[in-house]
Amino acid sequence: MCEDCADFNRTVALLADLALYSDTACADGLFIDVVGPCLAASLPEPPPADGVGLDYPGGW
Repeated sequence: MCEDCADFNRTVALLADLALYSDTACADGLFIDVVGPCLAASLPEPPPADGVGLDYPGGW
């Protein structure tokens, strides 16, 4: 897997874990409010689709 693909997948996995954590009874709302936007902003460009699949906004 290319380095960019691994970075993208890792960041998406962290966002998914944060979403699951936010549904728990003892979730820290401030942590979620701070970390969520930071993770989303740190997403690298999506891996190339090789002409198959979704078109990403911005011409990626």
